[in-house]
Amino acid sequence: MILGLIEHDRGALSPLSLQMLTLGRRLAEQLGTELHAVLLGAVARPLAAQLAAYGVATAHLADDARLDDWAPEAWAQSVVELISAHGPQALLAAGSERGNELMAHVAARAGLALAANCLEVEPGEAYTIRRMRWGGSLLEEARLHGAVKLLTIAPHAVAAEPAAAPAAAAIREFAPALTEREFRVRVARRVAPARPGVSLADARVVVGGGRGVGSAEGFAALEQLAGLLGGAVGCSRAVTSVGWRPHADQVGQTGTRIAPDLYIACGVSGAIQHMVGCKAAKRILAVNTDPEAPMVVQAHYAIIGDLHKVLPALCEAIRAQRERA
Repeated sequence: MILGLIEHDRGALSPLSLQMLTLGRRLAEQLGTELHAVLLGAVARPLAAQLAAYGVATAHLADDARLDDWAPEAWAQSVVELISAHGPQALLAAGSERGNELMAHVAARAGLALAANCLEVEPGEAYTIRRMRWGGSLLEEARLHGAVKLLTIAPHAVAAEPAAAPAAAAIREFAPALTEREFRVRVARRVAPARPGVSLADARVVVGGGRGVGSAEGFAALEQLAGLLGGAVGCSRAVTSVGWRPHADQVGQTGTRIAPDLYIACGVSGAIQHMVGCKAAKRILAVNTDPEAPMVVQAHYAIIGDLHKVLPALCEAIRAQRERA
């Protein structure tokens, strides 16, 4: 079997897991085997119905309320016990922060090799994989060996596609032997964000700002445009480094990787680390005074001009269009 590790937040399914299952289903079809999934926590039980549409034949459920929230060591130990019992050909997870952390724990505990951030996978005695390295500036082709191949799938490398015919996703419960030691690291409490709204990861439109915005106050124009478009505001690493925006707003290799329909990059130079974070955007519009800036060169569209003049003009045009409508 091919086993997919399903990521959820207190029962809310991560869209990245559906992308992973799409690749996992293709892999299972090539190998002539079934696609199974692992669900951790009692709260995850209802997710089995959603997984059926993506070709999951069986969902292995650890029906333990202690696993309802994030506890990486406990989740990892549960997965290790499951793969020891069933010996899947491969275990896949989304290449998210949680997915990569969890699979690293699994690899260490099971003594297996892990290939992270994979873009393509070809099965064989050893799997041939293509994955991103060096912040996305290098594509590596490698071979992955092991009794169970462990892989994480790079976010947005594969579009989530339901199976041609849904599977059963029958629930099979298992009970991992967990001690309090496995719960040393866990979510103890949550603090609501100071600025509620559309999250960067889910926004269909992202308005991002770089050092060219000039100041923390300069982001008011970006906030205004994002508000009109129902989007979210992001920023480059340079902006968080000088304290203009919180790290939660950072788009990039060490921030959030976004996949909006439109990314409007304002005063962003386009360093490779930032491009890694926005490369999955369907369209990029760059607003910059430098026509040779890497972001301008790689964007689908560009406006060469002062963002402090361009953005108010865009906002005014959007309002005028809505009034006419």
